[in-house]
Amino acid sequence: MERGQEVGSSTVSGARQGRTLLRQEVVEGIKRYILDQRLRPGDPLPTEPALCEALGASRSSVREAVKILDALDIVDVRHGHGTYVGRLSMSALVESLTFRGLLSPDDDFQVMADLVDVRELFERGMAERIIASLGPEQLDSLDRLVATMRDTGAGDGHGFVAADRAFHSLLVAPVGNDLIGQLSMAFWDVYAIVAPHLDGFTHADEIATVTAHQNIVDAARAGDTTAFLKAIEEHYAPVRRRIAEARAQRSAAG
Repeated sequence: MERGQEVGSSTVSGARQGRTLLRQEVVEGIKRYILDQRLRPGDPLPTEPALCEALGASRSSVREAVKILDALDIVDVRHGHGTYVGRLSMSALVESLTFRGLLSPDDDFQVMADLVDVRELFERGMAERIIASLGPEQLDSLDRLVATMRDTGAGDGHGFVAADRAFHSLLVAPVGNDLIGQLSMAFWDVYAIVAPHLDGFTHADEIATVTAHQNIVDAARAGDTTAFLKAIEEHYAPVRRRIAEARAQRSAAG
């Protein structure tokens, strides 16, 4: 009886493995179809029966594959309308990094430190291009966002945070690199979700943050790359200090 159970278990395991392999093959087949047909975001995909015929797959396999691709934003399922090529946003990356940061208390500070490094790397690495790309209207918009941060204050929560996010989005937007813009905002979003686990954002930190944002705009307006880089460094300094202090407190408690 035990031997029979082992065989049965092995058969089920093999069936599941085969099903997973087939589903992944259909996922790759749909991705290849999008590339081969040179489809663009927003373009419609064939109907489910047509995909089944084109890929030689069952309806259940196609449906499972579409669900996977929908979760990754590679396709966009619009119920009652059809399936379309997705906008390829970074939402899946945001979800994954956020979950990693929240899942383990030992990892969250490292995730935040890594995110700060990447955000600063983008802005420092593109300093000259950012300065050259920002026009008077964009600089004025950045000034207004800094004013909003100053007027609302960090205690307001939403207004301050929304202005901060809009500031960094606008800062890199004129460069014209959509991937960098999406990644920059994805990393910002992850940090904003995980950051509340840090304590110690003082009034002095708030003033320093607003001042650093203003210095970034002033340096860009003056075309001063050295001052721009210094302002970027000053902007991330309070965040790095809070991460270091939180790590030290956790180590002492542990």
